[in-house]
Amino acid sequence: MKKDLFRLLARLNKLVLPKLWSHDLTRLSKWQKALVGWRYYVTRNAL
Repeated sequence: MKKDLFRLLARLNKLVLPKLWSHDLTRLSKWQKALVGWRYYVTRNAL
């Protein structure tokens, strides 16, 4: 059940949140770094 929840969150992230991987990750603002961290956390738990 936990994995299904994270898979749903991963799909929502893909649809709603902006893609920041094309940017230089060292030059992101704190807010953008938090989004990258959240997407990583959700993706990692969905796998």
